[in-house]
Formats: sequence, structure tokens, C-alpha cells
Amino acid sequence: MNLPNQLTVSRFVLTVAFLVAIYWEFPFNETVALVIFCLAGITDWVDGAIARQRKLITNFGVLMDPLADKILTCSAFIAFVGLHYIPAWMVVLIVARELAITGLRLLAASKQQVLAAEGYGKHKTISQITTIIAILVEVSYLQWGALGRLIFGAWVHLFTELSIWLTVVLTFVSGTLYLWRNRKLYLDDL
Repeated sequence: MNLPNQLTVSRFVLTVAFLVAIYWEFPFNETVALVIFCLAGITDWVDGAIARQRKLITNFGVLMDPLADKILTCSAFIAFVGLHYIPAWMVVLIVARELAITGLRLLAASKQQVLAAEGYGKHKTISQITTIIAILVEVSYLQWGALGRLIFGAWVHLFTELSIWLTVVLTFVSGTLYLWRNRKLYLDDL
């Protein structure tokens, strides 16, 4: 197994570690969850960069890399509902979009077509990761003492709220546009 694929697999392990950290109460558990999530996000960027640079793109990577990303982000958002960090309806919209687009890509693959990611989808992914990190910072910065309060206290709540709403809007818009632009895939069989 090449290095990019190992990094992809590590993201599944890091997702489990993230969930343990966010739900198991111990000193600084939210901060540990934040560090684990950031590490998982870094592995996503690094595995893609290495795969492209060294031409190590494999069928395993093509399938598992986006799946690992979706599992990581959806797990975080679902956990946040359970912890009352974000309203359930927002997460339902986010997860439904991810499932719909994954289903559309599987349908395209069954017809020997590849649906590339679009700009809105990439912005959506960045906003989701930013939102998850913002939520984790908001729930953990008080654990960092006076420096945490000084640096984050004045603005973290507003930034988190804005990023949540931006993520919901981008998720809805990107999903709707993607489904509309590729409607022939699922409407031709009617």
C-alpha cells in the first residue's frame, strides 16, 4: 500500500479517535478532539499532494479518499448534534447532500462516467472543515487559560455562527447545482 493510501486509511482511524475524544470526558478532551481533527485534515491535504506529485493515484485512493473525507466530516457534524453544538436540521441537510452526491457519483460510475468535483463543492468542503474547527475552538478555548480567552474570547462565537450558516448555504447551493447540472444521469431513465 502506497503512502497516500496509508494516509487515507489513517483518516478512518483518526475519525474513531476524534469521536472517542469528543465524547469521552477527560481533561482537555475537546482540545484533543480539535488536534485530532486538524491532523486528519492535514492527512487529507498531504495524501492528495503526494499522490498527484508522485503519480500514485490508485483505484483504492479514488474510492476511499473522498469516502474517508465524508466519514470524517459527517461524523463530526453528527457528534455535534449529540452534544448540542449545532441544530440537527442543519446536519441533516449537510449529510443528505453528501449522500445524494455520493449516490449520483455511483450512478455515473455504473454508466462509465466520472463526475469531477466542481468549484462550489470544493468551497463547501473548505467551509465544512473551517466550521468544524471553529466549533471545536469555541468549545475548547476556555481550557487554554487566559491566553485562550484573550485571543479567542471576543470573536470566536460570532465567527463560528457565521461559518455554520455559510456552510449550510454552500452545502445546499453546491448540492442543488451539482444535482441540476447532472440531472440527465437520473432523469433519462424515467
